Amino acid sequence: MEAALYHPAYGYYSSGRAVIGRRGDFFTNVSVGPLFGRLLARQFAAMWEKLGAPAEWTIVEQGAHHGHFAKDALEGLREFAPAAFAALKYCIVEPLAALLTIQQTILTGLPVEWFPQIEALAPFTGVHFSNELLDAFPAHLVVRRDAGWKERYVDFVKDDFAFTEGLLSDPCLAFSLAAIDAPEGFMTEVNLAAADWIETLATKIKRGYVLVIDYGYIREQFLERSSGTLSAYSGHQRESDPLARPGEIDLTTHVDFTSLIEHAERVGFTLRSFSDQHRFIVNTSRLHFTEAAPPPAELRAFKTLMHPALLGQAFKVLCLEKNLAIAPTD
Repeated sequence: MEAALYHPAYGYYSSGRAVIGRRGDFFTNVSVGPLFGRLLARQFAAMWEKLGAPAEWTIVEQGAHHGHFAKDALEGLREFAPAAFAALKYCIVEPLAALLTIQQTILTGLPVEWFPQIEALAPFTGVHFSNELLDAFPAHLVVRRDAGWKERYVDFVKDDFAFTEGLLSDPCLAFSLAAIDAPEGFMTEVNLAAADWIETLATKIKRGYVLVIDYGYIREQFLERSSGTLSAYSGHQRESDPLARPGEIDLTTHVDFTSLIEHAERVGFTLRSFSDQHRFIVNTSRLHFTEAAPPPAELRAFKTLMHPALLGQAFKVLCLEKNLAIAPTD
């Protein structure tokens, strides 16, 4: 999965093959238009105030793709909250050269800094934001057998890629699976990269928030899906075989929010809120919409973002906080 998505020359994302939107392979919140970024600008401004309106604060975005969200959010902050905008340092974590070039073009003239990895960031006060990031982290596929859990590997069999089974590749997998009482043949995924990611973030955020928007389930819902959640998409259609065209199609798994929250709490974060996107967008819109009727384009975008039958129920919004009870010193 890591090679298929992120190989420098042939990966789906790193090669520039990933196309988002109506004419692409999948649809995201950012595809709806500028409203998503403008609504989040209102949320970021409210977070800045909760932090005590520091003279310097940081927003770190990861998974920025072409940079349209950053543009919409920054322009929104400049318009709605000029004091917060003036104090802001906006950072994008982007390891892929092809995406970095596009982002720098789209964000010309806006105060943005780029970093290749989270590890390169200095500790900061502020917000880490991601939209559909964790679902693209390479995950371990596992299956329950009578003799215990086995990992599913990709091999080359009879001139084609195929899944095989073997021993678990990482001791952390056994720890993650120990509490799951699953029947023979039950398949699922374990996203160890997400646990490593939140642990790294804990070393970088001095005071502030982690805001994650992604599709996924709580643990009980995962256990209802005996075939796992690994999916492949092309042209807005689900591909039957995720190994069929490596590097040409999107690969994704749903986020296990229960495990992510548990690990976040172990490394120093506190759960602030967890809801579906419908509730989050409706609540945030109260900061944005006034009594005046919104423009028709914004109203259409709002309905798409919040409607349970569209994006409102599929996406979840997780907010973690760290050291908010401590008085600001910066």
